[in-house]
Amino acid sequence: MKNKIIIYGTDTCPFCIQAREAYGDRGIYININEDPKKLEEMLVYSGGKMQVPVIVEGDKVTVGFVGEVSLRGGIPLFGGT
Repeated sequence: MKNKIIIYGTDTCPFCIQAREAYGDRGIYININEDPKKLEEMLVYSGGKMQVPVIVEGDKVTVGFVGEVSLRGGIPLFGGT
């Protein structure tokens, strides 16, 4: 699973959908509503935060999704639900 990015999220979260689209084939999406064990796994990565998406890229963990900064003139939009 080298170079793969794990995205924990829900199907109703707009930021999760954006993250999935942004990472494309490099991302592995895990719907935490379908698997309680994956929810527990996500909570370990997020430090107990119930905010999605949680994006795991190697040793780097990001809670929330910044989005495509270049589309807004370099102004990041940070969000999560």
